[in-house]
Amino acid sequence: MKPIAYTRGQALPALLAQRIAILDGAMGTMIQRFRLTEANYRGERFQNHPRDLKNNGELLSLTRPAVIRDIHEAYLAAGADIIETNTFGATRIAQDDYGLGDLAAEMNLASARLAREAADKFSTPDKPRFVAGALGPTPRTASISPDVNDPAARNVDFEQLRAAYYEQVEALVQGGVDLLLIETIFDTLNAKAALFAIDEYFENSGERLPLVISGTVTDASGRILSGQTVTAFWYSVRHARPLAVGLNCALGAALMRPYLQELARAAPDTFISCYPNAGLPNPMSETGFDETPEVTSRLLRDFAAEGLVNIVGGCCGTTPEHIAAIRAAVQPLAARGLRRDYFYPEAA
Repeated sequence: MKPIAYTRGQALPALLAQRIAILDGAMGTMIQRFRLTEANYRGERFQNHPRDLKNNGELLSLTRPAVIRDIHEAYLAAGADIIETNTFGATRIAQDDYGLGDLAAEMNLASARLAREAADKFSTPDKPRFVAGALGPTPRTASISPDVNDPAARNVDFEQLRAAYYEQVEALVQGGVDLLLIETIFDTLNAKAALFAIDEYFENSGERLPLVISGTVTDASGRILSGQTVTAFWYSVRHARPLAVGLNCALGAALMRPYLQELARAAPDTFISCYPNAGLPNPMSETGFDETPEVTSRLLRDFAAEGLVNIVGGCCGTTPEHIAAIRAAVQPLAARGLRRDYFYPEAA
């Protein structure tokens, strides 16, 4: 194994111990504001592609990079400390649905570079900005059958997931990300494939980045889609020794508190992240969700006041307005303390 080389992400543990860090908001919500057409998504390069490409947001890093750059900069201007790459659906598995699987590595590399340029533009010695390489769950699940008549059926296996995530991680790191974020986890087996690929890449490259793991509770049962409680989910992934573990999307901040409390109790020695969506669908609101920036920021302020969080931000339906309000609400409050200092495994 190559000797481990640490990156600028090493600064994150100290930052999270000092104050609550702000993660950016929704990429998809912001893309929708541009009202892009099929032709906009295709650009010159994909004019004759045989499948529809509209709503393939990750493709915009190649065909409309200025759109993605503008979104990153809007969140940074709102006060985000960490921005996510435009790569939630940029695995080969997800892009195969558009017939673009072979471009997954290129998408991740381009997306990482766009986010890196934006973060560097806004960074100062007193307020560095960080880039999180986003790894989404893929549209397939390794634990659940896609056929209700055949419980044993699967449309993806562990090795396919591992290979897809390895390809994604390699490109993200080459593009300059500071940390990796496995997010919106609804199937822990998918997440384990991502964790395996990340560890494999770290061993092969000799470079180690901080890791954040974020699950999503799908309903009031308090479980992720593949059936685990929040506590069971944490015990299944804690071997990866993440910088932070958390919850995102799903129920919105108003319904997330008991599950965040459960996670904070289960993981007392790990930083906690929380970036909820903007509540329930509401066609009367500008974003289509019912939690305004004022509501979301008030709820996250309450989480911070309770000592539950170290990283907060927004998921589906949230905007730079949400992030600015969240930042203002939590800025005066202390971050959640740990029972031990975070350290990299090799530093023990």
